[in-house]
Amino acid sequence: MGDRYHCFADLAKSEIEGRHYRIHVLDLESPILFLAPHGGFIEPATLEIARDLSGARFSFYGFEALEKRARGASLHITSKNFDEPRALALLNSAQIAVTIHGRKDKDDETSVWIGGLHESLRDRMTRLLTQGGVEAKVVTDGHPLCGRDPNNICNRARQGAGVQIEMPARSRQRYMRDASFQRDFVTALHCALDHEIKLAL
Repeated sequence: MGDRYHCFADLAKSEIEGRHYRIHVLDLESPILFLAPHGGFIEPATLEIARDLSGARFSFYGFEALEKRARGASLHITSKNFDEPRALALLNSAQIAVTIHGRKDKDDETSVWIGGLHESLRDRMTRLLTQGGVEAKVVTDGHPLCGRDPNNICNRARQGAGVQIEMPARSRQRYMRDASFQRDFVTALHCALDHEIKLAL
């Protein structure tokens, strides 16, 4: 089934901010921006994880669906069409965007999928997560969740290349309840970003 809304303007015609959805913005004027465009009841825990990863160091944006709908993720706007104005404003000032998404578990595939057009950062994040004990793998062209479309929100910061992180439900649940897993996850991503900042920003 396709999205109910093609863009944010369509959504805003029918949904009420503060009742049906909430937007979270933390602008630290940092070169890195973490985003959770499908938070709340769309992809549970993604907003909390993105906000946690931003910490007090990096800017953060989250779109949170507040009501559980019979249709499920009815406020989902696909990443290449996500154009909420506050998100775009943050993207225009950040150098690199990292988006956190959720996906369903599959019996034979429970790793964190990491894609996007920023290949060196994508690969470094994957390597450091794996070294930290987090099951992760790179997904690239041809994969349905590779985040390679230039219009994907992860690729719309100033460098034109970012990272998309797809976490299965099992990993999101573990992140929320396991302090050690959470620490390893944050440390790996921050180490990868620190390296990128030193190299290019």
